[in-house]
Amino acid sequence: VVTKIKFKLDVNTGAQDAASTLKVNEIGSVEIATNSLMALLPYEKSRLLGNFVLVDRQTMHTVAAGMFDHSLRRSSNIHHQDYEIDMKKRAAAKNQEAKVIWLTGLSGSGKSTIANAVEKQLFIDGKHAYVLDGDNLRLGLNKDLGFTPGDRAENVRRVAEIAKLMSDAGLIVIVALVSPFEADREAAKAIFTSTPFYQVFVDTPVEICQQRDPKGLYAKANKGEIPNFTGLGQDYEMPKNPDLILDGTAELSANLAAVLKLI
Repeated sequence: VVTKIKFKLDVNTGAQDAASTLKVNEIGSVEIATNSLMALLPYEKSRLLGNFVLVDRQTMHTVAAGMFDHSLRRSSNIHHQDYEIDMKKRAAAKNQEAKVIWLTGLSGSGKSTIANAVEKQLFIDGKHAYVLDGDNLRLGLNKDLGFTPGDRAENVRRVAEIAKLMSDAGLIVIVALVSPFEADREAAKAIFTSTPFYQVFVDTPVEICQQRDPKGLYAKANKGEIPNFTGLGQDYEMPKNPDLILDGTAELSANLAAVLKLI
């Protein structure tokens, strides 16, 4: 469906004239929306994937032919809506400061255990906190994602956006996510411009993680049942500048105390 006519091209002068319609044999620039995904490339890169025709569904006649230039950004016409009750007011009502604690490390490193301990202590202290666990999110919101680098990047992006919304609600958000790539972690951190964000690296040797293997994932990965498994089939990039490094083999009480001191 043609959603917008940007201009009509004067073939004699090259002028771009305003237009609300295009007649037969006229040339113009338009925006088109499709009801399903299409494989397209700019015409200058691929004549095969860069051209298209528009067909009238009733007559089945070709009504236009065109060349693909570029895709449109989905959110180009979306603007942020501000509300009178902001993050600081929501957090003040809970007698706390909203913040995000991002635990990263190998599967089996102890992220979820530490996250659970932190949330439990904050709850005892009368604080409002919530854990965003990577595995739990893959059971619902992120169940459509696999473990390729691209899917992992999207996984991190979605979790970061959820954490941002929850921190905006005035909560203390604890993220427990492998998040193996530095670029993805930095992209996640970058969206928290007005919220304290703490990156915590749970440093546990892969050999220890395999011995623990609480969910049996390393056993499956060693059998080839889980491709791209971080630590075996896919590398984990060590954080360059984490706010805190925890020894995943240390006592839980020591790691809990370190996180609480940090925040």
